[in-house]
Amino acid sequence: MANTKSKKTAKKTTSKSKASTTATKTVVTKEPVVTETSCDSPMKGFFARKCDPNENILTIFKSPRIYGAIIGEVVGTMLLTMILLLLGVYQPMYLMFGMVAITGAVYGLSGANLNPIITVGMMATRRISAIRGIVYILSQVLGAWFAFLLSNAFIGTAGEEAGAQLPVMAEIPDGKFWVVTMIEFMGAIMLGFFFVRALAYKRSTLTFASIYGTGICVVLLITIVISSSFLGLQNNFILNPAAALMYQVLPSSGDSFGAVLGSVCLALLTYVIFPMLGGVLGFMLGDFGSRLSGEPCHCGCKEAKK
Repeated sequence: MANTKSKKTAKKTTSKSKASTTATKTVVTKEPVVTETSCDSPMKGFFARKCDPNENILTIFKSPRIYGAIIGEVVGTMLLTMILLLLGVYQPMYLMFGMVAITGAVYGLSGANLNPIITVGMMATRRISAIRGIVYILSQVLGAWFAFLLSNAFIGTAGEEAGAQLPVMAEIPDGKFWVVTMIEFMGAIMLGFFFVRALAYKRSTLTFASIYGTGICVVLLITIVISSSFLGLQNNFILNPAAALMYQVLPSSGDSFGAVLGSVCLALLTYVIFPMLGGVLGFMLGDFGSRLSGEPCHCGCKEAKK
């Protein structure tokens, strides 16, 4: 009996020691390492490079992908400019459906910038490299020129005899230079904002194209109402520098060379420089809003890698 009791006591002490050992192990376990899952500041990494760091003028043309992107920008801008040349900006619904289709078709090739305003915004926020941005802008101007040639060919001699011709941008009325320029600037800000917000859904091409195409329709409606109803202006904005050049906004005649040069500089300010600046501002507003709302950023933090 004594031996049995001693064995039971030994078992109890052994089990107690195991329990205490387990408890000790539980207490001694290492605390999990706490790591940051988001940026401390919304501005941290705001201007970080988001494109391929190895892409430069020496490496970009070694990959066949850049040639596919060039084709996408040329063809996409050509189709978009043909819509603008034949219908104008006063048909926002037609433009919206056309933009959704064109964007969906070429997005996989180049990202469907199709507008120097968007490309400059992508460059300023370092989503694409400077050399890629320059190539895209040249491709867009080339595509717009092709659109101009094709549109003229469709009209032809018979169309000219019937009085049909491509629309021409109205001259900026005296004293309305800054008004028209601010309309272009404001519209470009909205375009950049809609594009950068659509990029949040870039994994779905249809969603991306729908958001951006609908955004263009909204921008055109706002600018049409402001320019026509409140300011009494007609056909004075285009919101696409490449298409604007094909709309013959640059004057070719004047009283003197100095007058022509001054008019050209004013036209470039209104339809090229300020719209591009507006696109940059629109991109930055979109990015800043994304940071404040807690969306994943591109600064290398853990949240961005999820």
